[in-house]
Amino acid sequence: MTTVQPGRRRLDTSVPTPYEVATREPRVTSARWSRLLMLGTFVLWVLSTLGATTAIVDVGAPQWLWRPSAAVLLVAFSVILTHRVGGYMRIWVSLTLLLSGAALVSDLNFLLAAAAGATAVLSSVSAVVFTRPADSVLEVLREYLVMLSLALSGAVGVAAWNATVVVRPFGLIVMAIAVTLAIAIVWRLGSGLHGLGRNHLKLLIVIAVVAVGLFYYGSFVRTAGSPGLKNLLDDAIVWLRQTIGGVPRPYEFLIGFPALVVGTSMRSRYREGWWVCVFAVVGTVIVANSLIDPRAYPSYFALSTLYSAILGLALGLLVRAVFLRPRTSRAARAVQQSRRSEPERFSPLR
Repeated sequence: MTTVQPGRRRLDTSVPTPYEVATREPRVTSARWSRLLMLGTFVLWVLSTLGATTAIVDVGAPQWLWRPSAAVLLVAFSVILTHRVGGYMRIWVSLTLLLSGAALVSDLNFLLAAAAGATAVLSSVSAVVFTRPADSVLEVLREYLVMLSLALSGAVGVAAWNATVVVRPFGLIVMAIAVTLAIAIVWRLGSGLHGLGRNHLKLLIVIAVVAVGLFYYGSFVRTAGSPGLKNLLDDAIVWLRQTIGGVPRPYEFLIGFPALVVGTSMRSRYREGWWVCVFAVVGTVIVANSLIDPRAYPSYFALSTLYSAILGLALGLLVRAVFLRPRTSRAARAVQQSRRSEPERFSPLR
């Protein structure tokens, strides 16, 4: 006779929970054609990124290659993001084709600036939406590299357009559009705000307070800061540039990059992790928009991004360890949250 062991029965969490968001039917029913289209988009993205990189790296490539490469890259990002969020290809990709074509043919500065802004927006949002849930530190590192690769690709695309803009207003407009687009996407993926638990809502509030505080403090220092404080900050920036060749950007390593680490980790258990990923767009859009100023040195940009990425990863892993630490032995008696599943990287989320 078999004796039943005493104790509380627990849910089997070894099997991931089904994806809770309805997805579209495949646009291309043939698996072979689907693979060919994805491979073609990837090849176009790689080639256009390499072509746009010649705008900031002197390898002897002709200047006429810059803007056509940026145009192809813009269309590639439009295809990537539209497919990933389950949007209408005929509408959004056609509009992107129209914008990039008009900018190339007319050479009007406002169209070039619009194309550069669209590249920054689409690449920064794609860099976040293209990630997958990360349940371990190695998976976090993988998604971190995916995010950086797409954001850096967007940065060289913006530089290749070589548009003349007023840098600060242009950057603020691009960031506002990118964050708004990310919120609209995540509102559908995260099913609004009603599903947020108390702990997750606290985490969102903390990140939002840090973000608003940094924006307010930065504006305050520029407009009403004392001359002594401004000189101190300027001297610190000069010293960092002369010593290590770059300056970490606070919005990236304090908000955007840690939010990507925490958000992808949360998504492995809760779909509300998408809301944390919204703040990651703050970091990716700054990376993508960093080379809009023709006076920006590529080496300074590369080192600053590297330092921001290292600091942001370290801070994100620390926050992840605090907020997403394993349950205590007492809490382990409760039902554990099972691992959450999402569609594959090259499949639509809706």
